[in-house]
Order: sequence, then C-alpha cells, then structure tokens
Amino acid sequence: MWFLVFASAYFYGQWNWTYLILIYITIVSDFILGLKYYQSDKPHKFLYLSLVINLGILGIFKYFNFLVNTTNSLIESAGFSYAIPGVELLLPVGISFYTFQSLSYMIDIHRGELKPRKNIVDYALFVSFFPQLVAGPIVRASEFFKQLDEKRHFSFDMAQSGMMLILLGLVKKVVFADNLALFVDPIFDNPSQHSGLITLFAVYAFAFQIYFDFSGYSDIAIGVAKLLGFTFPRNFMHPYISLSFQDFWRRWHMTLSRWLRDYLYISLGGNRNGSCISNT
Repeated sequence: MWFLVFASAYFYGQWNWTYLILIYITIVSDFILGLKYYQSDKPHKFLYLSLVINLGILGIFKYFNFLVNTTNSLIESAGFSYAIPGVELLLPVGISFYTFQSLSYMIDIHRGELKPRKNIVDYALFVSFFPQLVAGPIVRASEFFKQLDEKRHFSFDMAQSGMMLILLGLVKKVVFADNLALFVDPIFDNPSQHSGLITLFAVYAFAFQIYFDFSGYSDIAIGVAKLLGFTFPRNFMHPYISLSFQDFWRRWHMTLSRWLRDYLYISLGGNRNGSCISNT
C-alpha cells in the first residue's frame, strides 16, 4: 500500500509538485473528520466542515476568477471604474474527481453505510490512486475499501482483461481522437474560412473526438487498475446510440451520473426524500 501511495504521489507530482499539498489537505482533513464524526455524540458539524473544506477548495480553484470577472462586469456596467483584481490560479488536474470521491467517503459515514478507516495509508490510496486520479472513473469508498480489504492474488484473467482495456484505450486516444483533432482544430480555429457543410462535419467529428478521448482515458484507467488487482466501474456504454437525452446521461460518464444521483439528487429529496444531509 505504501508503494502505491508513493507511486500515486509521484505520478501526480509530475504535473505540478506544489499541488500535492492541495490533494493531501483533502486527504488529511477528511481522514481526521471521518474519525471525529464516528466518535462524536454530535457528529453533523464534522460532515458540514468536510463539505465546506472540499467544496470551498473546488470553488476557489474552478470558479474564483469567473466570479471576479462577472462582478467586474457588473461594476463596469453600473458606471464605476473600480475593478477587483483577479488571481492567477492554475486549475489542479483531477480536482473534481478526488473531491467527489472524498465527499462520498464522509457522506457514506454519515449515512451509516461505511466505517471510517483507521489507517491513513488506506485512505490516501483511495483518494490519490493514480490510474483514475486525473480522468475518472469516480469510485465510491465502499467499493474501493471492500476490494482493498480482500486478499488479492495475481489473476491471469484480470491481467489479460486489463491489458486489452489499456490497448483499446490507447487505440481510441491515439488513433481516433488525436487524428480527428487534426481535422477539427483547423476548422474551429478559422470557421469563416470553411463552408457550412465542412463546419457541420467538424461539429460531428468533434463529438466523436471527445468521446474517444475521454472513454479512452477511462479504459486505460480501468485496465491499469485491473493489473493492480482492482475492478473499477464502467464509465461509458455506447452513449451515441442513446434514444433520448436521459438515456444519453445514463451512458456518458456513468460514474459521475451515479454520484450526482446518489449524493446530490437523493440528498436533496429525490426518490428517497433526502437521505444524506437531512438524516439525523
């Protein structure tokens, strides 16, 4: 486990070592808050604190400059010359994925579906596990820890399946997505230089480009996890054969749709009248 934690930190650090501090703020804070929640007679404050920390970090890095620019536009339209200075923030890679995973851990503890981990190495591996850290799929804490607690042995079938998924993902990314980008990018860069028909073809080509790109990364992540003895949920299921928009979102980025359903929609009253935050 220590080796995988260090490997995951090294993998993430190749992008920007400074931002390892950010991911470990999430890891350490939710690990401690999970233990405090389980030990407290009035635990709800620890769940709320986790929500504030996780969503606060996510909001600052993803939406701070957007809010500043919007506010400055409103100030300017009102006739004032003052402008709020922005801050150059580099969006951390994978911040949405590891934030959602960490939140699912605290919410599952709150619902009584999961006991907090007593070993921070286990929890650090769950949040930072490198195969799916930057592009998903989003894995639930209960799914991950159940496999972590099982005694794992090398499986030729899992290794073969993992290698096939990695190969499929590479073909999607390198052969299809990257070559479609060679056609799409010049047209999108100068749309006025091309006919309406060519532009329409580019729009459809772009739809397939993002599918092959995203699903390719997901296949590689699931395949690498299989080589290490973990089974991750499927993330795409032929979304472009959907018969409706609702069916499309059941097939596109399936782990995100599942997360939003189980931890947002149901928590706000959908289907089960709110079983998360309102639970006392």
